[in-house]
Amino acid sequence: MATPAKPEFEAIRRSKVYEEVAKQLERLILKKLQPGDKLPAERELAEMFGVSRSSIRDAIRSLELVGLVEPRQGAGTVVREVSAESLVNPLTIVLARQQISELLDFRKMLEPPLAARAATHASVEDITEMEEILRRQDDKLRRGELAIEEDSEFHYNVAMASDNSVVLKVLDVLMDLLRETRERALQVEGRPQKSLAGHRRILMAIKRRDPAAAEDAMRRHIQDVEKIVLNKL
Repeated sequence: MATPAKPEFEAIRRSKVYEEVAKQLERLILKKLQPGDKLPAERELAEMFGVSRSSIRDAIRSLELVGLVEPRQGAGTVVREVSAESLVNPLTIVLARQQISELLDFRKMLEPPLAARAATHASVEDITEMEEILRRQDDKLRRGELAIEEDSEFHYNVAMASDNSVVLKVLDVLMDLLRETRERALQVEGRPQKSLAGHRRILMAIKRRDPAAAEDAMRRHIQDVEKIVLNKL
């Protein structure tokens, strides 16, 4: 598959350079490139933009997260088939460009009200599923594993129990963007056990049908994560 002719890029001079790189690459992808086309190599892009290779990597990572490109072994980074949902959902791209602190702050705005809503909307099946997730999380911790999947799954199931399909898409993107920060937080000594305890408090409040307690438990849980993550940035 032929590589397109070298595009013309503007030199980047702003502080958040990877964001500007991502914007220009995004325009190139959406306007000129086709699915399967290959992006120039990291070194070449760094020279074109006049930025570091780490900025190029961050920009490409943000484009991967929103589904515009993907790494392929032996082929480098190639343009993906852009879905209609990606094009009509700019929230995905906006979220991918934010600072970790802002994403965590957004979690505090989003998830506590979802937990409160789950306390009034969760079905018996929803609660049973959350209990099963926490059982698996506990089993993994006893084996010395991190239980990252169960951590995400619990939060996603709380959102599902809130009975709003729109927030599920938002939370899905948010949790994917924060995957590395969750991995980092769960590697701090004692943190996995505190995470499980936080999840149990949230679930207990949901089972009691206590929206205020569920909201407070979720907010405290996210604040605990925030303290650990931001102290390690």
